[in-house]
Amino acid sequence: MSEGKKIIAENRKARFNYTIEDSIECGIALEGTEVKSVKEGSVSFADSFALIENNEIWLQNFHISEYSYSSVFNHDPDRKKKLLLHRDEIKRLRRKVEEKGFTLIPLDFYLKNGRVKVNLGVCKGKKLFDKRADIKDRDVKRDIAREFRNGLNG
Repeated sequence: MSEGKKIIAENRKARFNYTIEDSIECGIALEGTEVKSVKEGSVSFADSFALIENNEIWLQNFHISEYSYSSVFNHDPDRKKKLLLHRDEIKRLRRKVEEKGFTLIPLDFYLKNGRVKVNLGVCKGKKLFDKRADIKDRDVKRDIAREFRNGLNG
């Protein structure tokens, strides 16, 4: 059986602002209309992060727009969502987060076999000079690719 995976949204800003040390796939507890809105792609998680409270992981600042075809039974777009992980995985993440400077950031949301999944990253904030180095590396790679492409064509 092939693994069906459809990416709904990526957090490119997180990959730029943070160094990703580790990542883990986890499920997310959603209400009915939330699932439909996520499948439509109407999510916003630019400033979202996860916190560990009472041995549970909660996703904060993750906005799922109300489902447009629903009536009275719509969900609260800004409620905190529970992430589904095993107890030993939560303990491992707690140990990493308690180290200096680590935080839990959602990297991307995708459908896997019909279920909404979150790729949660254990991240450390980048300094300004790290970001500048990343921009410089990206520009150099782009220039090399351009030269290589032009060299083949002409």
